[in-house]
Amino acid sequence: MTAVQPIASPRRKLTLVERLDAYERLMRLDKPIGTLLLLWPTLSALWLAADGAPRLSLVLIFVVGTLVMRSAGCAMNDWADRDFDAHVARTADRPLAAGIIAPWEALVVAAVGAAIAFTLTLFTNRATMLWSLPALAIAAAYPFFKRFFAIPQAFLGIAFSFGMPMAYAAVHGRVPAFAWLLLVVNLFWVVAYDTEYAMVDRADDAKIGIRTSALTFGRFDIAAILICYAVYIGAMALVGHALGLGLFYYAGLAVALGIAMHHVRIIRNRDPAACFRAFLGNHWLGLSVFTGIALDYAIRAAHWPRAL
Repeated sequence: MTAVQPIASPRRKLTLVERLDAYERLMRLDKPIGTLLLLWPTLSALWLAADGAPRLSLVLIFVVGTLVMRSAGCAMNDWADRDFDAHVARTADRPLAAGIIAPWEALVVAAVGAAIAFTLTLFTNRATMLWSLPALAIAAAYPFFKRFFAIPQAFLGIAFSFGMPMAYAAVHGRVPAFAWLLLVVNLFWVVAYDTEYAMVDRADDAKIGIRTSALTFGRFDIAAILICYAVYIGAMALVGHALGLGLFYYAGLAVALGIAMHHVRIIRNRDPAACFRAFLGNHWLGLSVFTGIALDYAIRAAHWPRAL
């Protein structure tokens, strides 16, 4: 791995407004895409676990918990990558990389976020509380996998999919095998969109020695993304069949398929800007799947009473 020089510490005392702005950027509150990519599969699992009728309290807990955990994860990621981000064009202006805030501040933000997220699980059940602990450990470990693991996006897939078994735990008090299957299926989607993301930084990552799927897949990167999208969409179609979901679910899945095909098309020349647009567009893919699930259950609930 290529050696990098550590970043400089903060040079002057920040005003309150500057510090709040730095914390906002540290937690990516100005860039909600990561929260949304976490949220849609989590809500999809929550709707599936609750047969389309989750308690409002659980919905609120998982929405807030997703936001808080993503923010804590970003702070932890920036702390772990503080000596690398300054050497990557896209991340050089992050508060920690730019020396605007100190490393200890990022750790405090991460710890507070993790504590808030765990506190939210106290309003669910014992199973959710217990499963939140490995979820936290996985989120904290991910940044370090980029040092040695050839496809760290696969490990990220576990972190970004762990809300799915936790949703089942919150509804049923346990995590059935089906929930773990959903996690594995969702992992393929995460690898697809995070490889698009990694393609943006391919040159910088190769220079500083960071491991990514874009580098590991090499010239087969687009083929790998296509395969991951295909596995995800195909497996979700089987999930719908197994659960007896109907037309609205498959309509949402068809929209998701169209979005995935569009992404593969626009990244074919590996233009960094196009790859980044494709990455951002995965929010709509996740929303399409969730909308199909929610609508399908809602339509069935509206018709069942009349049939009875």
